[in-house]
Amino acid sequence: MTRTKAWGLGLAVFSSVCFGASGPFGKALIQAGLSPLQAVWLRILGATIVLVPLVALLRSRGSLTAARAHWPALVGNGLLGVAGCQALYFVAASRLPVGIAILLEFCGPILVLGWIGLVRRAPVHRTAAAGVTVAMIGLAMVVQVWSGLKLDALGLAAGLGAAACQACYFLLIERLSGKVDPLVATASGSLVAALALTAIASPWSLPWTVLSDAVPVGDHHAPGWALAAWVILVSTVLAYLTGVAAVQRLSAQVAGAICYTEAVAATLIAWAALGERLTTVQLIGGAIVLAGAFIAQRATIERPVPVPAAPGRSDTVLAH
Repeated sequence: MTRTKAWGLGLAVFSSVCFGASGPFGKALIQAGLSPLQAVWLRILGATIVLVPLVALLRSRGSLTAARAHWPALVGNGLLGVAGCQALYFVAASRLPVGIAILLEFCGPILVLGWIGLVRRAPVHRTAAAGVTVAMIGLAMVVQVWSGLKLDALGLAAGLGAAACQACYFLLIERLSGKVDPLVATASGSLVAALALTAIASPWSLPWTVLSDAVPVGDHHAPGWALAAWVILVSTVLAYLTGVAAVQRLSAQVAGAICYTEAVAATLIAWAALGERLTTVQLIGGAIVLAGAFIAQRATIERPVPVPAAPGRSDTVLAH
């Protein structure tokens, strides 16, 4: 169990860094002419084109057959955990300061804890809850929520919607743990999301010349196709694969708290790539976020373990 948890922790942090790396390069593509929804559609479609053939090459028919029994959760993950979370975050970021949009989206782990405690009526590990609380305080310092706050109603609703979709992602992936292969779960989620986003992203009007042009990235320039390839391969394919594997080795509440390192990674990468400087308060906040993630990962994994039951009755206990 210790080795499994260590792998889960490493995968969760790696996934967060990969996700965080999408911000600066995705922002550069949007500033070059893509709309936010078109950027999300291109990102998810590219991931689908990579992942679906990988499933066909690397996974047996038995893996696909096993996944069919869980198609409602897989479709839900594609619609909510992938398409919904990505699209609603970009809508929020277009109508609110980016820092506020990030903070709203990262209310997702709090919703996870609320769902576990209030709906499942299962114990919420105090260490995980403490880690989320500490990380939220640090995140507020990183994004400096006190500067430039504008409460646009639609932006606020979109940000909270992104948080709900993020919570659904963690909970659905946890439900699929041990039942559906991570590669199959990631590929199916991307496929469902790409189909759903096609209806709202207007890809037929996408300015494809952006991909062949030299796109400004801070004080430098890079081919648009190279930026798109990074966002697709590293910040989507690799990020989702390692994220799914992390949740399956930890738990939704622990992995949700560790994902706060994504905001720190995004800020540091933006600093390096775009020249967006960090203040002393932001540096302190980043350290606090990492401290919160460290606290959360110390939580003991709680899994339901069946115990013998009397005829006609089914009981479970929690193993600590």
